[in-house]
Amino acid sequence: MYTHPTDERIKELLTQCKTIAVVGLSDKPHRDSFKVAEYMQSQGYRIIPVYPRVKEVLGEKAYRTLGEIPDKVDLVNVFRKSEETPPVVKEAIPLKPHAVWLQLGIINDKAAQIATGAGLEYIQNSCIKVEHARLLGDGK
Repeated sequence: MYTHPTDERIKELLTQCKTIAVVGLSDKPHRDSFKVAEYMQSQGYRIIPVYPRVKEVLGEKAYRTLGEIPDKVDLVNVFRKSEETPPVVKEAIPLKPHAVWLQLGIINDKAAQIATGAGLEYIQNSCIKVEHARLLGDGK
């Protein structure tokens, strides 16, 4: 059963994690994934786009899959349909991120079981941009 982490734990994660792989990061500026990633990048995080149809987003090389990323990933932020999240979580496990974070409106109990069973922190139905601004930013 999913339990949302405390504000203190989310703040710790946002402080510890510096590199965020964003699954489903569109190169279209009007999309939520782009706006959220752009904000996180502006706050000093390195964004690694994971989206098979683009070569680059926000000045960073894009990868087709999480498995192709050669660098250390601290957090995997997911912009995919709820039913598509369990395979994403499975693919994230070998990267050993501190957490897998599903954006607002994305909920999947099976993905939660997979992540927590692998020892990963799991957050769902929550916007990383909103939480960052609320807990570490200026509240905007």
